Amino acid sequence: MDISRDIDSLSNFKRNTSKFLEQMKETREPVVLTINGKAELVVQDAQAYQSLLDRIEYLETVKAIEQGLQDVEEGKTVALEEFEARMRQKHGIQG
Repeated sequence: MDISRDIDSLSNFKRNTSKFLEQMKETREPVVLTINGKAELVVQDAQAYQSLLDRIEYLETVKAIEQGLQDVEEGKTVALEEFEARMRQKHGIQG
């Protein structure tokens, strides 16, 4: 993030929206908008936002896998048969 380029006032953003949109598409960086000198909003293009969401989902998946592996190492597991029986009982599934 380039502070001189990526932080600006909301009023300037309103006056020069097309310039900011072009900048965000080119740099793939969000723009921090200030109101009365205080950072209040972050604006980014939809593709960059989707990329951010994809990264978060990936990191959450990796974290969950790491936790699962740690649980296995610590013996915090249940046999598949026991799990299946619990789920059948919990959800009233016959069979």
